[in-house]
Amino acid sequence: MKALKYLNQYLWKYKWYLILGTVFTIISNLFGIIPAQLVRYALDLVLETLDVYYLFNGTGLQTGVYDIFAFSILLYGLLILVMALLKGIFLFLVRQTIIVMSRHIEFDLKNDIYSHYQTLPASFFRRHNTGDLMARISEDVSNVRIYLGPALMYGMNLIVLFFLVISYMVSVSAKLTFYVLLPLPVLSLSVYIVNSMIMKRSQAIQKQLSGLSTFVQEAFSGIRVIKSFVQEDHSFSNFRKEAEDFKTKSLNLTMVDAFFYPIILLLIGLSNILIIYVGGQEIIGGNLTAGNITEFILYVNMLTWPVMALGWTTSQIQRAASSQGRINEFLDEKTTLVSDKNLIHSIAGGITFQNVNFVYPDSGIHALQDFNLDVKSGESVAILGTTGSGKSTLAHLLCRLYDPTSGEIRIDGIPMKDYDVHAFRRQIGYVPQDVFLFSDSIQNNVRFGTLNMPFERVEQAVKDADLYKNIMDFPSGFETMLGERGITLSGGQKQRLSIARAIARDPRILVLDDCLSAVDTNTENIILNNLKRIMENRTSVIISHRVSSAKLADRIVVLDEGRIVEQGTHAELMALNATYKELYEKQLIAEEV
Repeated sequence: MKALKYLNQYLWKYKWYLILGTVFTIISNLFGIIPAQLVRYALDLVLETLDVYYLFNGTGLQTGVYDIFAFSILLYGLLILVMALLKGIFLFLVRQTIIVMSRHIEFDLKNDIYSHYQTLPASFFRRHNTGDLMARISEDVSNVRIYLGPALMYGMNLIVLFFLVISYMVSVSAKLTFYVLLPLPVLSLSVYIVNSMIMKRSQAIQKQLSGLSTFVQEAFSGIRVIKSFVQEDHSFSNFRKEAEDFKTKSLNLTMVDAFFYPIILLLIGLSNILIIYVGGQEIIGGNLTAGNITEFILYVNMLTWPVMALGWTTSQIQRAASSQGRINEFLDEKTTLVSDKNLIHSIAGGITFQNVNFVYPDSGIHALQDFNLDVKSGESVAILGTTGSGKSTLAHLLCRLYDPTSGEIRIDGIPMKDYDVHAFRRQIGYVPQDVFLFSDSIQNNVRFGTLNMPFERVEQAVKDADLYKNIMDFPSGFETMLGERGITLSGGQKQRLSIARAIARDPRILVLDDCLSAVDTNTENIILNNLKRIMENRTSVIISHRVSSAKLADRIVVLDEGRIVEQGTHAELMALNATYKELYEKQLIAEEV
């Protein structure tokens, strides 16, 4: 139950739902118990009236006795009907408080988890796959909701009913109550033994479900690759294996759950036998009436469903504890990207890297080594290098998706860590190497950085990215809906739309991470000419492996294994006759071919 302590804050928030639900549960059970007493009175009345009825056999008083008896039985019947109706009304109110409370908490918990996910650094998402993240915010939260709703409701009902029934039973006959409750220690022991089995198997199920969700998510995201390589059967075979493991683990848990019900029914039956046997002895001794025995049997049957639900409730509590433990595992993760001073003001765009080293925490790759670079405000710098030289790492650091392992990055002479994280990122225009577009309209994708952006800016940004003509060719124009991850568009169109999204927000620092790799040379020249105008008086960092993308920059920096090996203008680097010139000539030859 330690993991479930996290939910106490939500129970306190919705305490009035819980308090009213408890009150309604008590009232509904009171109206459920009273009919058993009415049945006792009615049965005793029948036995007593029969003796009187036959005593006045053949007299006029017999009719009067019968009329009083019939009226009394009718009255008891109507009272039992009224009690059942009132119990039903209060059961409805119980569900309208406890179940509604669980839905509110489910809503809040999902929002809190999603909000917390967004505060975590990029390294967290490198360590955990999407399927696992989705499983914890969907399946695990659903399990917790069942604990806070139906399981809590049935548990409260069992506790309230148990104490009310036992107190009434003891008031009638302590001896008979003792024999009725004799099987309960066996039930408690059974619950204790099976609980540990349920806990282990629930954890295994949740882990397997995360793996299954991850597999399905990857399969559907990469469906074009699967079809291209004709691996549908292999993919289905792998899915079937994962699903088979999930089925096996679920059946194992179901088998344990099913173990409860035969035991409970056996114990209930044993209680009824003891009631009839011991109660019969008490009737013979004159201590109890037949009505008392009937009342006890009704009480035991009242406990049948709640006690049968005990196994299900216990199982759900164990599942919820397992799920909440998995949720807490991520909620306990704290972001390292915090601001020291929370500075919020406009930046000019000066960037200084001072002895920056960066090692990826998950892989241990040393991406940058003693990196030093000074970029003046309004200057454009191109970062060139081969794959794995650390180019994209620079982009991640500039957007503060990571913090340097050592060294310092300064913006306008102020340490980057002093700026409020969100306020700083709002002044950055970032075009990632791996383009990601949302399943929304083209217009809304461009507006993503600034949701209230006027349409004129959207249109101009699209023109600057050389995408306007393509959009106008679509039947719906700017309202064209993109498929998942922008699948509606070609690779080059996706990159250009990503560029439009970055420049539309008018950033102070523009970071282009190899964003022209999927466009042809002609389109690249058009975009570069437009970008030249956009980059005026704006700090720009162009990351690329193509020399043609770097030529419009004021300065070119060549990286190799996380270190700067050359820097200068195009003419200066060509005169050095070293790495840059070799790279330039190779690409020139490739383009001519």
